[in-house]
Amino acid sequence: MSTPVVLEKDGKVAIITLNRPDVLNAISESMLPPWVEALEECRIDSGVAAIVVTGAGEAFCRGGDTSKLGSNTTPGPVDIKEQFWDRLHQIPRKLAEIDKPVIAAVNGLASGAGVDVSLQCDIRLAARSANFRVSYTAFGLVPGNGGTYFLPRIVGEAKALELFWSAAPITADEALSIGMVNQVFDDDVFMDRTMEFAHDITRRAPLAMKLVKRAVKQSPSMDLNTHLDMVSSHMLITRPSEDHAEAILAYEEGREPEFKGR
Repeated sequence: MSTPVVLEKDGKVAIITLNRPDVLNAISESMLPPWVEALEECRIDSGVAAIVVTGAGEAFCRGGDTSKLGSNTTPGPVDIKEQFWDRLHQIPRKLAEIDKPVIAAVNGLASGAGVDVSLQCDIRLAARSANFRVSYTAFGLVPGNGGTYFLPRIVGEAKALELFWSAAPITADEALSIGMVNQVFDDDVFMDRTMEFAHDITRRAPLAMKLVKRAVKQSPSMDLNTHLDMVSSHMLITRPSEDHAEAILAYEEGREPEFKGR
C-alpha cells in the first residue's frame, strides 16, 4: 500500500506530495497523521529552508473524499465537529506554526478543500493547465477547511463571495489575474520553475525570512503603531545579526553570502 503523503528533500527544499493519485489526491483520514508529521519534521529541521506542497499525478487535490459524503454516510453532529476540528484542521494550525516559506505547487485540479489547502500555503504557483473550483455551495456545504478565512484575505471580500457563491471553475490564468496565484508556468517546465523559485528563496537570510513572514501574518490583527513597534523590535534582532554582517561583507566582496540563521 502506497504512503498517502510523501516527504522528500532536495537540498534545503522539502517537498510534501499528496499521494493518492487514483482518487485525484482526495483528502482521507489516513492522510492526516503523516501530513502533520511531515510538516512538523520540516518545521524543526534546520536544514529545511522552504517547503513545497504538491499533488501526485494529474491533480493537486480534488478536496474531500466524496465516498464518505452523502446521506448514507453522514455521522452525528459531534462526530462531524471532531472530524474537522480535531483532525482536518490540524493541517492549517500546523502550517500557522511554521515560520519558513510554504509554497503550493498546484499541478492540476484543486477543488473544494483542495483549494483551501493551496490557500493555507504562503504563496501559490500553478501549472497553466491547473484549474480551481471553490465548489462547496454546489454540494450544499460551507467551506470547512479555512477557505472563508484565507480567500477573502487573498482576493478581497467581494471577490471571495463571488467565487464561493458561483462555484464556477477558475483557470490558472484567471486565478493569476485576481491574485489567487502568484505565478503560472507552462506545464512542461512547471515543477522545474517551481523548484528554481524555492531554491532561490533559500539563499536569503533565514532569520530575516522568518521575521518577515511573522510580520506579514500578524499585521492584519494590528493597528499601525503596534505593527511599527513590532518591526522596530525585529530590527533589533536583525541589525546586529551575523547574517546581516555577512550580507554586507559578501556584497562588498562580490560573492554570495553564507548565512547561518543567526
